[in-house]
Amino acid sequence: MSSNTNNKDLNTPKTSIVRHHNGKLKVAALAALLISSVSFNLGFAKETEQTNSFEKIYHIYVANSYIGTVSDYAIVEQIIQNKEQEANEKYKEFAVDAASMVKVVPEQVFEVESDDTDTAKKLEEAIVVKAAAYALVVNGEPVAYLKDQADFEQVVKELKLQYASQKELDELASRQPNETLPTLKKNETRILEISLSADITGNEKKVFPSSIMTVDEALRVLKTGSLEEQVYKVKPGDVLGSIAKAHNLKLAELLKLNPNLTEKSILNIGQELNITIAKPFVTVKVVREKMNRDTIDFAKIVEEDETMLKGEKVVKQEGTVGKIDITYVITEENGIRTDRVQTDEKVLREPESRIVVVGTKVIPSQGTGQFAWPAVGGYISSHMGHRWGRQHEGIDIARPSNYTIKAADNGVVVKAERHSTLGNYVMIDHNNGYKTVYGHMSKINVSVGETVAQGASLGVMGSTGRSTGTHLHFEVHKEGTPVNPMAYLNK
Repeated sequence: MSSNTNNKDLNTPKTSIVRHHNGKLKVAALAALLISSVSFNLGFAKETEQTNSFEKIYHIYVANSYIGTVSDYAIVEQIIQNKEQEANEKYKEFAVDAASMVKVVPEQVFEVESDDTDTAKKLEEAIVVKAAAYALVVNGEPVAYLKDQADFEQVVKELKLQYASQKELDELASRQPNETLPTLKKNETRILEISLSADITGNEKKVFPSSIMTVDEALRVLKTGSLEEQVYKVKPGDVLGSIAKAHNLKLAELLKLNPNLTEKSILNIGQELNITIAKPFVTVKVVREKMNRDTIDFAKIVEEDETMLKGEKVVKQEGTVGKIDITYVITEENGIRTDRVQTDEKVLREPESRIVVVGTKVIPSQGTGQFAWPAVGGYISSHMGHRWGRQHEGIDIARPSNYTIKAADNGVVVKAERHSTLGNYVMIDHNNGYKTVYGHMSKINVSVGETVAQGASLGVMGSTGRSTGTHLHFEVHKEGTPVNPMAYLNK
């Protein structure tokens, strides 16, 4: 028995059969024996001719599985042709192959015994068309199949282009080993290295056409990798932050996995959250060198001068920022910074400090320019502005902790009297362009001409004059014009 899968004209040497008869011949019987021998040889020749008439059958195997026999090899050829034609119509871009799975072993027999119809049916069911492809292999394991080597190379290139520009890749490829690089210019960046976290190789393979991916599909597989399908059910006491932390996720990542949630979402016990974590097959590491021209902030120095009044200030030196060039080596993995190391710095200009001189001399009759809250606690019950058909030229402070009214700043009492609208009131001249007014007092404790310090008691809060209840009416006048006290008070 011999086999030849691809040769339709299969020739097997025919078996020959020869018979020998031995005996002693007597001379007397010679003629009769000669006649008898002629008759016998004619009969033997006829029998031998019939015996040597062989037929052929073909044993069919698909992927080492026995399918059956056929009497005509053309049946196998036709089925293979039909399968390939059908696949070609569906997968026009691939070179399909149905024959490689089929093995045909011919046999010569005396009598043909085969069921062509049954074997043909089984053969059609067993044959699966495959196409030539290029496997994308990561660390020895195939993770995707591409049409050809060109697509394989394009996937690797596109993976790098996700995190580096074509210009950077070209620059890196043109650089010579151990080449000395020039000094970076202002705010210039250059690539030093690009590498993959896993070994990517490729090889030719025959696969089902449906498993062959496009460049974009294979790229997506490399970037997302295998997925750990995980769902978390909310338990009593859970909040989004604690769930994220427990599964090594940032809150922003958890919200991205569950777009129906926000930071303010209320969780229900038993609610299912997606905590699926993508595990890329390959990460791309990019190392860049960057030079930043930055500024060096100046120091702010305050000098005190006891000859100057408190509240006065003079800028002795404006201050100037410095300039510095700092070089960093920055490492990123899949676009996320993992390291930044300063490798060099060069100061181009030193900064100059800003120096401000402030006065510390306090004159009790002269204000500091800083107004303190004129009551003991309380709140603003009415602001400055138009009210009840007239201008309200100050603020009202009500419900204090106690009813003591205090001087907002150092100064001299210039008025301490009764007024039809303000009731009992006090006016203080702070001798720096400012005056303050305190109205509706139930009792006044100071006199005109008296020097008062900031925080000194002026009297007791009341409801005298035009008033609807116990409160303090407080005004600030600058150069004779009422201004909003809220712009000057330090509460």
